[in-house]
Amino acid sequence: MSNMQLDTLRRIVQEINASTSLHESLDIMVNQVAEAMHVDVCSIYLLDERNQRYLLMASKGLNPEAVGHVSLHTSEGLVGLVGQREEIVNLDDAPKHERFMYLAETGEEIYNSFLGVPVMYRRKVMGVLVVQNKDKQDFSEAAESFLVTLCAQLSGVIAHAHAVGNIDVFRKPNNLPAYKTFQGVSGSGGIALGRAVILYPPADLAAVPDREAEDISEELELLDNALDAVRQEIQALDDKMQDALMAEERALFSVFLRMLDENALPAEIKELIREGNWAQGAVRIVIDNHIALFSQMEDDYLRERVSDLKDLGRRILASLQEADASHRELTDESILIGEEISTAALVELPVDKIAAIVTTEGAMNSHMVIVARALGIPTVVGVTELPINSLDDVEMIVDAHQGRVFINPPRRMRTRYKEIQKEEEQIAKDLKQYETKDAITPDGVAVKLYVNTGLMIDVVRGVQRGAKGVGLYRSEIPFMLRDRFPGEEEQRAIYRQQLSHFANKPVVMRTLDIGADKDLPYFSIEEENSALGWRGIRFTLDHPEIFSSQIRAMLKASIGLNNLHILLPMITSVSEVEEALYLLDRDLQAVQEEEQVKITKPKIGIMVEVPSVLLQIDEFAPLVDFFSVGSNDLTQYLLAVDRNNPRVANVYSHFHPAVLRALTRLVKECHKYDKPVSVCGEMAGDPLSAVILMAMGFNTLSMSSSNILRVRKAICHVPMTDAQHLLDQALKMNNPLMVKSLMEYYFKTHGLGDMVKLATRIVSP
Repeated sequence: MSNMQLDTLRRIVQEINASTSLHESLDIMVNQVAEAMHVDVCSIYLLDERNQRYLLMASKGLNPEAVGHVSLHTSEGLVGLVGQREEIVNLDDAPKHERFMYLAETGEEIYNSFLGVPVMYRRKVMGVLVVQNKDKQDFSEAAESFLVTLCAQLSGVIAHAHAVGNIDVFRKPNNLPAYKTFQGVSGSGGIALGRAVILYPPADLAAVPDREAEDISEELELLDNALDAVRQEIQALDDKMQDALMAEERALFSVFLRMLDENALPAEIKELIREGNWAQGAVRIVIDNHIALFSQMEDDYLRERVSDLKDLGRRILASLQEADASHRELTDESILIGEEISTAALVELPVDKIAAIVTTEGAMNSHMVIVARALGIPTVVGVTELPINSLDDVEMIVDAHQGRVFINPPRRMRTRYKEIQKEEEQIAKDLKQYETKDAITPDGVAVKLYVNTGLMIDVVRGVQRGAKGVGLYRSEIPFMLRDRFPGEEEQRAIYRQQLSHFANKPVVMRTLDIGADKDLPYFSIEEENSALGWRGIRFTLDHPEIFSSQIRAMLKASIGLNNLHILLPMITSVSEVEEALYLLDRDLQAVQEEEQVKITKPKIGIMVEVPSVLLQIDEFAPLVDFFSVGSNDLTQYLLAVDRNNPRVANVYSHFHPAVLRALTRLVKECHKYDKPVSVCGEMAGDPLSAVILMAMGFNTLSMSSSNILRVRKAICHVPMTDAQHLLDQALKMNNPLMVKSLMEYYFKTHGLGDMVKLATRIVSP
């Protein structure tokens, strides 16, 4: 990219950042790009996800009346092709392409050259930028690079417009209700009481939170230092450009300096600081007020000063943030608040000081949530209505069991949640005695308790809490925490670590299980119904190179340890197992030849999560060594319910008669063929249901390390005879609530009341 192109790029980016609305940003871009690239047409299409259409939002060169009206389905035209491929499409004779679609309203049939670039944000297509020419020509690599860079900038503008749509950024803490409840999605269970600490991006005026000044004189001093730094910066730019620019072109620097005169913007900012605002918040308020005022003026010159104001505001803010040494340190009561907190941002912080995490975006299986769950940090995501800017240092309660966030909770509520918190802490202390005990019922029946792992912290805690092996190693997690597919040697090192920590104990490694709610950052799978789509074994059999790389790495990692078991996810038919076994045998032979060592063939099992498997045990039994129930998915598929959908979440229950009867039948079928069968879903980690599973005859229960001690205590206190009697009663019931009540009553009347989840209690204000 030439210096001229870079200068043009900087100018366009600056103008976009200075714009007051999304529509203004889009208009600026199409006009500036068309001029800079000397093209006949520049257009921007934005994706309407709800209707799955690309809507023409801005254009220079096409019929102006088409803007806001013309649209294409995501599968239509060259625009749709760019979106589908998620890559650049560069054509010198576009009308000849099979995907070319003529739209009379735009008059684009006369344009032959086509260059389309996807506007991507966080792996999602948000729109498509198109340039066109009448003449037939290939656009250069420099042109492609130019547009890709601009699209990267535009994606942030579009995403921000989406993000702030429902959030009132001007609302101040004192205008916030004394008490308010917000609902999100539970990512990692637990309860936290504390004060909000907002994580916000640097040099972003809109993201600066409201905050009272702790020391007014200190804030004034910070402002003075920042203003001096900005004045020097602008003067230096003016001096630098003396020979390169004419005096008229350098007039902007004089405008900036006049704005920074003590009687201009600084005076207004200081007045707000003296009223109790911190410097950064005062800068945001003053700049916002002036932008609103200038935008309404009829004079073109004054309206154009809006972009100058924004640029100047960002310069002052950046200088303030660079010098700000007063930012509060995290305490044990710090509750992190943000739009979306990245894994990197989380691990950079002192995690032992984070009481809870709350985000307005994100999903329950995002990278950050996976890490938070492993660290035992209560986390609530998807709290869309949370007014982030207004919450800095506000008192909060996070009930992550129920996905609820309480702002400025009343004293009675705080007292009750503190009581619950203390009860949970005491239970945790009492459970430590079970770290060294075996899971044996009072009448002498032993139950093997394994741990589910993904991160190393799961392994460490699993070993500490006496897990007898790994019942489920989620191999997709190392894939999810990278920005590319890990290589074979990378995988081998990761798997070796897992296997070594449980030497002489079985480690069940599930092959890559992506899809549904587990996307890879570099291989996103977009489907209308992902739960019923391309996931688990379906994906890996379609990509045998990925499957074989993983199997080879697992086999190499197991050399000398011989404790590897391999688990195949999302199995629905015998043919899938046969194909996987063929690939596994082939890879085993290849690795043995490569490593010149005899490798013990690992035991092979399949996940029982698709109901079709329940009816084919007799066909699967000769092919595999063991079965493992993924109770989360099996329950969802049996009941046709998405447990993350609040509208139907009450239908989801592993106490449902259909689930209990299906599992009872499964155990009998597996034992008939002398095949071990385990449970590795949430059902195994719930002491109430664990007792029922034990009575059914499951050989192994595998769970999160945080649940091992609770389940072990329950097993140690419930005789097998009692458990079987409870199972017999449960199988006669037709309502999951009745089954749960049966179990809770038994626990409460047999000294296990503390095992009944305290967090299910709804606390009223």
